[in-house]
Amino acid sequence: MALAIGSQRYRSAGGIRSEIFDLAIFVIPAGIIGGRLYHVITTPELYFDFAATPGTRAHIQNAFKIWEGGMGIWGAVALGTFVAYIFYQIKPRSLDFPRALDALAPGILVAQAVGRWGNWFNAELFGRPSELPWALQIPLAHRPIGFQGYSTFHPTFLYESIWCLAVAGLIIYFPPLKNLKPGNTFLFYVAFYSFGRLWIETLRIDTAHLIFGLRINIWVAAVCVLLPTVLIWQRQISSVDR
Repeated sequence: MALAIGSQRYRSAGGIRSEIFDLAIFVIPAGIIGGRLYHVITTPELYFDFAATPGTRAHIQNAFKIWEGGMGIWGAVALGTFVAYIFYQIKPRSLDFPRALDALAPGILVAQAVGRWGNWFNAELFGRPSELPWALQIPLAHRPIGFQGYSTFHPTFLYESIWCLAVAGLIIYFPPLKNLKPGNTFLFYVAFYSFGRLWIETLRIDTAHLIFGLRINIWVAAVCVLLPTVLIWQRQISSVDR
């Protein structure tokens, strides 16, 4: 579905549709690798416990077991975007790099929305205890320490999935966004998605590293809101001045 949306928007922007499928051959593996790298870097104790006995060093091998879960969307987007940049620098394409990113943004969001449902199947990355009608029932074996007495929790995966679809719809159907300078639609995607992650992260209760009392993903989300927002403003102002 993500490729279908991206290829349609790419063609509508004046690009050759087949280029999207050529790009996907490189970007999809890069996204998987980048997402895994982010997870490994932000939770190194799961894979590099060198202070333990020699036999535990086998944990390093688990870094390659992506089927066991553990991906970070910011790493996936970062490395995927870098590989896409290389793809557009190797030889001329029918669209330039910024316009290509704009065409792909909604499809990426749809892919993220679908991917989040894996957390439901794995009973992982849910939020605080909740008695709301849509609260998620978690088996006792998957409840974190200290929360064994609760049975239903916020389905943060569902919140993020809905948020991704909403941002994708905004990009596709909200007229003012069609007037942004090339590349700014993609920056809008990064900023608005990350804005949603800010409040979703405050609900989560899974183990995470803290910086000044806040989860590391909150800090990353904040940077990914502020930096793209500043870039959009600067790029829009510069285009008006000219």
